[in-house]
Amino acid sequence: PQRGVLCFQLKEKRKKSFLGTRERFNDPANTPRAGRGDTRAGLPPVPGSFLQPVFAAAEGRERFETRVTVLENVLRVASQNKFGQFCTVGLLINSGSRHEAKYLSGIAHFLEKLAFSSTAQFSSKDEILLTLEKHGGICDCQASRDTIMYAVSADAKGLDTVVNLLADVALQPRLSDEEIEMTRMAVRFELEDLNMRPDPEPLLTEMIHAAAYRENTVGLKRFCPVENTDKIDQKVLHSYLSNYYTPDRMVLAGVGIEHEQLVECAKKYLLGVEPVWGSAQTKEVDRSVAQYTGGIVKVEKDMSDVSLGPTPIPELTHIMIGLESCSFLEEDFIPFAVLNMMMGGGGSFSAGGPGKGMFTRLYLNVLNRHHWMYNATSYHHSYEDTGLLCIHASADPKQVREMVEIITREFILMAGAIGEVELERAKTQLKSMLMMNLESRPVIFEDVGRQVLATNTRKLPHELCALISKVKSTDIKRVVTKMLHKKPAVAALGDLTDLPTYEHIQEALSSKDGRLPRLYRLFR
Repeated sequence: PQRGVLCFQLKEKRKKSFLGTRERFNDPANTPRAGRGDTRAGLPPVPGSFLQPVFAAAEGRERFETRVTVLENVLRVASQNKFGQFCTVGLLINSGSRHEAKYLSGIAHFLEKLAFSSTAQFSSKDEILLTLEKHGGICDCQASRDTIMYAVSADAKGLDTVVNLLADVALQPRLSDEEIEMTRMAVRFELEDLNMRPDPEPLLTEMIHAAAYRENTVGLKRFCPVENTDKIDQKVLHSYLSNYYTPDRMVLAGVGIEHEQLVECAKKYLLGVEPVWGSAQTKEVDRSVAQYTGGIVKVEKDMSDVSLGPTPIPELTHIMIGLESCSFLEEDFIPFAVLNMMMGGGGSFSAGGPGKGMFTRLYLNVLNRHHWMYNATSYHHSYEDTGLLCIHASADPKQVREMVEIITREFILMAGAIGEVELERAKTQLKSMLMMNLESRPVIFEDVGRQVLATNTRKLPHELCALISKVKSTDIKRVVTKMLHKKPAVAALGDLTDLPTYEHIQEALSSKDGRLPRLYRLFR
């Protein structure tokens, strides 16, 4: 009881003190006025009116425009302003596995692994990383089928150091025997890892490109074949670099820095620089245009022990069927992007929720109806002269035939009726994904670099959103009808005993309902 009384008294005291404080603040005599300060608190006089809020504003011209300058040696410098302490700067080069027709396959893969090793100025990779560390920087190199990209993210104050480093890494690499030997080991390990991964998507992507563009351009191997690892040396690399690492094939892109500052650094470190392989005239630049052939690539493989352990992944057969779409330079690229978003899909164990695409066709029509299917996902690969729309599916080897028929039916249904709600959802999701990705500085950098490398200019996000909004169901039907007239590309991995023949798959994609021809067997 005594404790209860004490608590009550304490509450009453707090209440009174609070009320007293409130009364004191509400008393006009205690409120500071113009030219008069609160003498008891010892505060300075308050100005006549409270300060007006000041907001950061764009200076005249819209600040989100991408600026491009072409130097005397035809190297392009592109920048995008973005507020913040850090910047992302990099060199994008029009060079990749598609340019290796006259060379040993796997050079781009080697160059990706050799990036940021010793150069004329830096004796080792450690020295490069220590230099970047002073500016809180990180570096990365990525090689794709048509582009190789050297990028650094660091404090914007270290821009001069960053551009100097990028120029040295791209044009003055030492490519010592020791580094090349280490790269051989890294490439061999990656190839082994690729064949052992539970996720076969990288391997299937490689196979579908080989089937769609047989032995040309984007159909050439992106990963170095094992037999070529010992053949690639400094001489082979220099021969390739002298043809493809030229200023006219390069873009220096930056996000989060002033354009004039980037141009000055480019002139200082990338103008009139003699590469380590010499500046002889380029001889054999491959300007081949991608030739879509269609076809099938099959790899019989035991997938029963891919992922062992307490919860092993069951044995699955993976199929990917693709058809030629269009290049990213064509107007039909946007309808294809909307179509890809509308198909969507994913794994059967994907967690649901807003924005996860659970209302896309491959979820509603495939995964929700056929419980035995483990995966059904749509992909769209696009290049400057071609494109490929694919559907990847995986299931038990005994149900391969049924799975293939489900995919072919989905391809045929693409040309059918498209609901208004379904189309609007796909368009909104595409715009949402685009804008969300472009919140990230490295993504903006890659977008700026790739667009300027391909077109010398950049379409801004709001322009792309306007184009997406204009897509109608008739546009989708038109591009699908055109696509279905092409031969299919098929990649198959795993136990392929029940895989339909290529001719049957082609026949199903030419039919009205997408069904495979019926098979009549005397014995089952």
